[in-house]
Amino acid sequence: MPSSRTPSPSRPGDERTTDLIRWAAFSCVLVPVVLLWYGTSLAGAAGTALGLAAVTAVCRLLLRQSERGAARSLPGNHPPPAHHRGRHQRTGTGVHRGGRHSGGNSPVG
Repeated sequence: MPSSRTPSPSRPGDERTTDLIRWAAFSCVLVPVVLLWYGTSLAGAAGTALGLAAVTAVCRLLLRQSERGAARSLPGNHPPPAHHRGRHQRTGTGVHRGGRHSGGNSPVG
C-alpha cells in the first residue's frame, strides 16, 4: 500500500530539518520525564524543559535562516550586492597607501 505522505517539492534539506526539529521536541519532553523519574524536583525538570525548548527554538530559527540563504545561492538566483568598501574605495591599512615612509628596516642601495 503506498504511503499517504508524499514528498512535496520543497526547499532542499527541508525534510531533514523537520525530522531534526521533531527529535529535538521529543527530547524536550523526554529529558524532564527522565529527570523526574530519577528524583529531580518538579521545578528543576520544568526549568530544564524550558531551557531545552528555548535552545530548540533558536536552533530551528537558525536552520530555517540557513536554508533560506542556501536557496538564495542556488544557480539562477542573483548574487547578493557587493560590499561597499567605504570612503574613497580604499582597502587595507595605511602601510600600503603610499606617501612618505620612514627609513625602517629596508636597505639603502
